Amino acid sequence: MASQASKQLEPWCNLNGKVVLVTGASAGLGREFCLDLARARCRIVAAARRTDRLKNLCDQINQPSFLSSRGPSSSTMAHDHDEVRAVAVELDVTSNGQAIEVAVQKAWEAFGHIDALINNAGVRGAWLVSKYVGKCMRDGGRGGSIINISSIVGLNRIQLPGGLAYASSKGAMHILTKTMALEMGKHNIRVNAIAAGLFRSEITESDSVNLSFKKIG
Repeated sequence: MASQASKQLEPWCNLNGKVVLVTGASAGLGREFCLDLARARCRIVAAARRTDRLKNLCDQINQPSFLSSRGPSSSTMAHDHDEVRAVAVELDVTSNGQAIEVAVQKAWEAFGHIDALINNAGVRGAWLVSKYVGKCMRDGGRGGSIINISSIVGLNRIQLPGGLAYASSKGAMHILTKTMALEMGKHNIRVNAIAAGLFRSEITESDSVNLSFKKIG
């Protein structure tokens, strides 16, 4: 019973070899998702506009020493070190649908499929990336998982000065997630959202937001 509970509490246990596409991967949460999932032995497709940062991220993940601290067997480590664990794909989520479709196809071909998509940038972009990844998942017959990164501000938990556009977009992300879940479920594609709390990032470095952090903390 204890062993079963432990497995349920540690979802990273069963991610070995899963292929995950992460948008907005060049900084902030997106970058951290890539690093943590790579440590869980996922194959990472890191997508964003800033390809120089993506290259640095992928180089870090592909270093032979990256997984050494995880304590796998020597044979497993040797196998992993011979393979590419992360690739970069240039993707601007504000682009038109055709450009996003091309980028998604490159992402799909990087490892032959995608098991999970983490939408960490935009609303319209998240919809378009999900549309094309969802089509590939459906046609591939594998199903998959789509995770949209939202915020507690989209749930009316807290609001910050100057955050009108951000809060509105995150509210839209929750509605998008619910509708996508209804439409994609029949293809064995799960769609969920994570409402992140307050954390420091490039977005929250403005003076007004910093002042709000001081009041909260």
